[in-house]
Amino acid sequence: MKAKTKTSPAKNSAKRNPAPDAIAMLKADHVKVDGMFKKYEKATGDKTKLAHEICKELIVHTELEEQIFYPACTAAGVEEDLMDEAQVEHDGAKVMIIELLGKQPDDEYYDAKVKVLSEYIKHHVKEEEKPGEGVFAKARKAKVDVEALGEKMATKKEELVAKYNPEKLPKPEFKSFQEAFEANIGKSAKNGKSGKGNDEEAPDPANDLTPMGEPRPWMKNKIARAAK
Repeated sequence: MKAKTKTSPAKNSAKRNPAPDAIAMLKADHVKVDGMFKKYEKATGDKTKLAHEICKELIVHTELEEQIFYPACTAAGVEEDLMDEAQVEHDGAKVMIIELLGKQPDDEYYDAKVKVLSEYIKHHVKEEEKPGEGVFAKARKAKVDVEALGEKMATKKEELVAKYNPEKLPKPEFKSFQEAFEANIGKSAKNGKSGKGNDEEAPDPANDLTPMGEPRPWMKNKIARAAK
């Protein structure tokens, strides 16, 4: 009688839990953060922790896309205009994230800003997942190796989740808004100064928004130019 070959638990685990492809992973993130926004809307009491967890989820997600997924799409030939629009949408959300990280839920307009951010993210998700026309559909059409990217992104995500503390999140970095960001803060802000005096705080890029969380006119022009 032929002896049965033993399979190690590690191998069994790998077979049961393969890394999802990159697009499946990103879609799962979309569902998760949507649920978090809904939870925030129904929450009462101190919502600081939940708000920061939402920001962490978005920061990790955007880093995965900008560092791994988007470059792979661009390299595979996905339309430059489509990728540029996705990046501009990311940067628009980052402005709001910075605003939320610098405030508290009991501050004026805070809940309204969370709501506006949730609507902004819904729009972005709709554009990415649009059948036949969105970034995900274009990536598959361009034969992006989503399985290989999935493994790479799963490793990176694990690293970022462990690295970022919701209570001390770093301000996300801009790409398409970089020129406007530098103009708003000024070179002196890099040294912790506003340029008006050594004891004054540097301007916050969130000042590019109205109190209701919408881009001010000059920022809208910047977004329009970047999307062309």
